[in-house]
Amino acid sequence: MLDPKHPSTPPKLLNTFRSLARTLTIVENDLPGADELLKKLTFNKTNPIIGITGPPGAGKSTLVNSLIERLLKDGNKIAVLAIDPTSPFNFGSLLGDRIRMASHFNSPNVFIRSLATRGSLGGLSAKTIEMADVLRAADFDYILIETVGVGQSEIEIAGLADVTLVVLVPESGDEIQHIKSGLMEIADAFIINKADRADADAFANNLKKIIGQKKGEQPPVFKTIASQANGINEVATFIKSTTNTLHKRHELLMTEKAYKLIQQRLMRHIDKKKLQHDITEALTDKKFNLYSFVDTYV
Repeated sequence: MLDPKHPSTPPKLLNTFRSLARTLTIVENDLPGADELLKKLTFNKTNPIIGITGPPGAGKSTLVNSLIERLLKDGNKIAVLAIDPTSPFNFGSLLGDRIRMASHFNSPNVFIRSLATRGSLGGLSAKTIEMADVLRAADFDYILIETVGVGQSEIEIAGLADVTLVVLVPESGDEIQHIKSGLMEIADAFIINKADRADADAFANNLKKIIGQKKGEQPPVFKTIASQANGINEVATFIKSTTNTLHKRHELLMTEKAYKLIQQRLMRHIDKKKLQHDITEALTDKKFNLYSFVDTYV
């Protein structure tokens, strides 16, 4: 990784969380040197990116907190990239869920960073890819990415994470709807959190039956009570067991990442405020046509 103040020279303080935070800020905000820094990233080991997704209220942040606690016991160094909704007022991220990880803020082996969705419907932007790669280059053992939880378009996480965990709760609703949303297709494992609630066993059994209807290897189903760390050992063991199989989706992951980054590069010159201004002016023409207007930008 590179010294953010001198992107073309080897790093000196990169292993400190303060310098890492500065580097991430440069990349997130496209500050001078960001492109050069990204092009010179080096990855010294295979450190998996674990995507944790699911509907709002499933307890994803609490689960992440418990996973951190468990992985730390093995001497691991962990990074968390928490994707938050973009504020409509200051365009920053809303940090409410980070309170659940407060106990790890001062840990020397845990780095937590929030990232705004920047309007991406699936909660993932090209910046997520870039910032995740910066964390990979910083030699963390595990990188956990928690998505915002916005429904069907959560499937974008499959194009970023080496391992995708889908978190549900017993009252998540009709299991068939989860299949329609695409969550069933992306899961490497399902986690039924808050498993002490009523109907948890019935929900788990129905989920397993639905999964069993799919062809090929079936993802496991874990039951957890993340607030009490129940079932977390099994989830952590599963994550560790996947480390040697990450190459299976390597080409797919690289294709999805490249597509997202190319899309972002092509949109760089579009200033949304200027676009709104231009639209306002164009609408004064009674012959205004949206598609002709878009052609002037493309």
